[in-house]
Amino acid sequence: MAHFYREPSRTFSEYLLVPNLTRKTSIPANVSLKSPIVRYTKGEKCPFEITIPVASAIMQSVSDSNMAIALARSGGISFIYASQPIEQQAEMVIKVKNYKAGFVVSDSNLKPDQTLKDVLDLKARTGHSTISVTEDGSSTGKLLGIVTSRDYRLSRSPLDRKIQEFMTPFASLIYGKEGLSLSEANNMIWDHKLNCLPIINANQNIVYLVFRKDYDDHKENPDELLDQNKRLRVSC
Repeated sequence: MAHFYREPSRTFSEYLLVPNLTRKTSIPANVSLKSPIVRYTKGEKCPFEITIPVASAIMQSVSDSNMAIALARSGGISFIYASQPIEQQAEMVIKVKNYKAGFVVSDSNLKPDQTLKDVLDLKARTGHSTISVTEDGSSTGKLLGIVTSRDYRLSRSPLDRKIQEFMTPFASLIYGKEGLSLSEANNMIWDHKLNCLPIINANQNIVYLVFRKDYDDHKENPDELLDQNKRLRVSC
């Protein structure tokens, strides 16, 4: 039986779906994509959020240190795969943690009586061009000087030349004292046009290094996912 509708018929294209009211303040710059990644009590602040809701799978073909660094710099997080020896997995985590930091524990250190060859060998092994010269060659020893690539020329310096002969000695260094904030350290770097600022304690023992490049990197990646020590976050 035919049925006649008294109301006019409509097609889907005749309707305009209007979502919630959009105000002038509703712009991309005011949108937050922060997402909780751990359980927390309703009404309390989540103790761990990622800046963008992106996490990489705990798979060998996906999540290595390179992916972890790239994601953390963008605000996401990577889960380092576990199908490998613990030592190798730990090395990947260390690589991520050392990639970017505010206060860096010096892991390239030599003694003043070592040679230019030792400097070159350490640089080849770690990739670091800034080397702390400490009394005992440790990362917490008494700071005696700093060696960078500007302190020597391979065409003019013999490989057996002692570090103490060409390093920048402590008396010529600009340094900060333990307890200095990261903002204050960065101000010193800019005021004195430094690439690296050593931080020492009351006994002249080296505590940290602060690098100019870390400041520049952070400005270029404001959404970085950092821990309390200003290091990239990673999980495993």
